[in-house]
Amino acid sequence: KLLYIDINSLSKGLQSNTNRMAQFQEVMRQQLESSMYAELEKLVSTAKGAEAEVSKKDFEGFRKLFHRFLQVKGPSVEWSKINRPPEDSIQPYDKIKAKGLPDNIADSLNKLVVVKLNGGLGTSMGCKGPKSLISVRNENTFLDLTVQQIEHLNKTYNADVPLVLMNSFNTDEDTKKILQKYRHHRVKIHTFNQSRYPRINKESLLPVAKDMAMTGENADVWYPPGHGDIYASFYNSGLLEQLIAEGKEYIFVSNIDNLGATVDLYILNHLVSQPNGKRCEFIMEVTDKTRADVKGGTLIQYDGKLRLLEIAQVPKAHVDEFKSVTKFKIFNTNNLWISLSAIKRLQEQNAMDMEIIANPKTLDGGLNVIQLETAVGAAIKCFENALGINVPRSRFLPVKTTSDLLLVMSNLYSLEAGCLTMSERREFPSTPHVKLGSSFTKVQEYLTRFESIPDMLELDHLTVSGDVTFGKHVSLKGTVIIIANHGDRIDIPAGSMLENKIVSGNLRILDH
Repeated sequence: KLLYIDINSLSKGLQSNTNRMAQFQEVMRQQLESSMYAELEKLVSTAKGAEAEVSKKDFEGFRKLFHRFLQVKGPSVEWSKINRPPEDSIQPYDKIKAKGLPDNIADSLNKLVVVKLNGGLGTSMGCKGPKSLISVRNENTFLDLTVQQIEHLNKTYNADVPLVLMNSFNTDEDTKKILQKYRHHRVKIHTFNQSRYPRINKESLLPVAKDMAMTGENADVWYPPGHGDIYASFYNSGLLEQLIAEGKEYIFVSNIDNLGATVDLYILNHLVSQPNGKRCEFIMEVTDKTRADVKGGTLIQYDGKLRLLEIAQVPKAHVDEFKSVTKFKIFNTNNLWISLSAIKRLQEQNAMDMEIIANPKTLDGGLNVIQLETAVGAAIKCFENALGINVPRSRFLPVKTTSDLLLVMSNLYSLEAGCLTMSERREFPSTPHVKLGSSFTKVQEYLTRFESIPDMLELDHLTVSGDVTFGKHVSLKGTVIIIANHGDRIDIPAGSMLENKIVSGNLRILDH
């Protein structure tokens, strides 16, 4: 007997199955969304007065994000459509600098606002409270150095550059207390708060929070949703409108823990000197990738637009290619120059489109949750005439760990008017590679292990592991590796000079 199959019928059957599946998924999505919205309504109903108004605005943004999160399937880029950016879309810094500076620098500066992302806590370095309040150099905190830099600009050029801090609910109260001490400095300081979003239970896809409280069992159910939230929260705060009314045109945005992110007059001049029709609405400072920067976002050309590509968006099969230093040569420093009027326009047109980062976390009790976040640089594709500028590495000096802290506290850098510059006595411009072990992770413990910060002018590489302490006036040169095995302790004697040395075993210096 012949088995006869009607291909048309089979094809129609498969098609109808696919349609049914799509319909089923759509119904599920709608149910999830309406359940989420009902929960958000319940949460807002537990807020009082002004908090209720703020929460309503926050949740509007969260709803949009959640809606898009349910729509998105898989990585948000098609690898085959990725192209290298056109030559003129990433300019070398030297070309920008060659244009020189105008006679009246104050005119340019008076159009500028400096915005620092100040939402982070110092927990990764074992500190409580805002990271910006950690002492990094001569007892100056990140915030002190920022204020000193801007005050120096305002005094030198008789300008009025304000400082704006984007705080989170974690940092707002402590930061505002500290701001009292800058009252007599020549810097106007404003703050606004990032949104507060509910963490989502990974299984039910509903908020973990039961009410709007932030203490007790609700202590870890909220989160600030990444720095991509700057556009909405800045706009919602009313501060954006106020600054435009004062004649401000651009913001310079950077992480408060990037000590290289100072106001650059050449980039500012490039921005304000563009003819009106060609006004550049967004500049991203990028710098050359080293093997230490393999995870940093990079610029690509995609659908005819300049776009930020983050590691989270890369299909698994292409992650190694993304990390290669040969294909993607630059990475985003998160130093950004953005037009205020363009932010206002995009917010009002609801046209700010940033890829969603679904960040999985596990709470202390073991509950798996998801945080929906966005990155500020991801909005580059929404702005007109966006540009990358390949800046020197010195403009990227983040302090994320105590290893970074050791570099900025050392004689590799000199400090003037809040700015750190590489010492002229160092013969090569790159910073040494420093890896401090787990005994140095927390700032307090790190500080007890150094009687004074070693001389590191001629250091290339330092690895320290285990229970190690340094006496006063130690000098480190070339490659130095110090390893105290478990149960051993190594005290590097005061005045020691270690050059291309490996030290291991046990070395105790006893006071007599």
